[in-house]
Amino acid sequence: MSPTMTLRPERVEPAVVGAGRRFTRSASLIDSTVTPNHVFDRWFAEQRIRNRFEVDRIPFNRLRSWRFHPETGNLGHDSGRFFTVEGLHVETNWGHHPSWTQPIINQPEIGILGIVVKEFDGVLHCLMQAKMEPGNLNTIQLSPTVQATRSNFTGVHGGRGITFIEYFRDTERSRVLVDSLQSEQASWFLRKRNRNMIVEVTEDIPPHEDFVWLTIGQIHRLLLQDNVVNMDARTVMSCIPFDAPNGGSRWDAPRDFRESLVASMSGEHRSLHSTGEILSWLTDLRTRHALIQRSVPLKDVEHWQVGAEEIAHETGKYFSIIAVDVQAPNREVASWTQPLLAPVECGRVAMIVRRIGGVLHLLLRARLEAGVLNVAEIGPTVQCLPGNYRDVPEEERPPYLDLVLAAGPELLRYDAVQSEEGGRFYQADNRYQIIEVGEEFDIDVAPGFRWMTVEQVTRLLSHSNYLNIQARSMLTGLHTSW
Repeated sequence: MSPTMTLRPERVEPAVVGAGRRFTRSASLIDSTVTPNHVFDRWFAEQRIRNRFEVDRIPFNRLRSWRFHPETGNLGHDSGRFFTVEGLHVETNWGHHPSWTQPIINQPEIGILGIVVKEFDGVLHCLMQAKMEPGNLNTIQLSPTVQATRSNFTGVHGGRGITFIEYFRDTERSRVLVDSLQSEQASWFLRKRNRNMIVEVTEDIPPHEDFVWLTIGQIHRLLLQDNVVNMDARTVMSCIPFDAPNGGSRWDAPRDFRESLVASMSGEHRSLHSTGEILSWLTDLRTRHALIQRSVPLKDVEHWQVGAEEIAHETGKYFSIIAVDVQAPNREVASWTQPLLAPVECGRVAMIVRRIGGVLHLLLRARLEAGVLNVAEIGPTVQCLPGNYRDVPEEERPPYLDLVLAAGPELLRYDAVQSEEGGRFYQADNRYQIIEVGEEFDIDVAPGFRWMTVEQVTRLLSHSNYLNIQARSMLTGLHTSW
């Protein structure tokens, strides 16, 4: 450890008195008599068999109720709602590229991502939904109780109402345990945010064939599998203020790793940097760097080509905009067409972790992205499409990318492929990895990076616009390890 760096104690202010302990108890139970794992597995398999969906790529001229604007070339819905695909011009003094243009999804509405919880036999259970999204790799994934844009829950689509939305819009029927505005993929969305909520109910909720009650521990079990728990469920769960567990391990994680993780979750242990220092570091970066975002007509975006079936970059990198036709009998609307953003490859999202003074610290990076609301947010150690960097100079490659790509199985504490937002992205997935390094990894890290404890990250998540969506998904994956 550098002689100038000292560890200091931190103190937590609980968001809801007693909630952290109850969340942790729910996470400690990886099976339940309410919905035993074998019952869930059979139900989920039946959902995928029973609900047959069709998602077919189509040319743009077969889109219904979507049009390219004759003057701007922007792609939007006839209602003026939902979202538009438009152009964005970016100027910044951050990084190696001072300016660029790109297509981006503009969806100014703030939606609701919410999980209803209820106690059964003294244990919180989450009401989860088997939900189809057109861009999902396997169509149906486990989703929050409610996952809806304002256009959806105000009925712009003209379809059925959103099941259980009343528990989030009428809080007299529920107790709010978690409530924060959080961003989504800022490389693909312009200043997009959703309200992440967990509400507790005591009344009886009528059963529904598409919904199931699970403990948090059961959901953590599913997070160890590829493409089962969707992005919206992961971001809501990342905001849970767990208390540090005091029971035995749920899995076969190395004992010393688990002990350092539990210490990292406790406000009684020490961190390399105080939370005040971390906030000052991020504020300084946001102050010293400029980010000018200017909407431009989609037809004027440079180096992107509009074809009959896709809008794509001339190099074949990054992503494309495509159109799909969807048949989904159990959705609020049974049939529709829409544009989707399709990345060109599976991404890599990785978080390097290291024990410092017996406390697990996470190596996180401040990131500027095209559509971010406030210059920069805190992201994982590495977050990229590796193919974008095959032909670039060494100094432009993301720091620590080569370490991540070369990491052997003995270093991995979490490793799963997870889908991103299936309502706007087509078969977008990332390989999420937590990589533990030893004392040979220097504590003095590259500029723009900071070591943080799990407790510090959790505190930041009670506020908006500190951690990006990839870091939040990564934190949810980390919580499967204790």
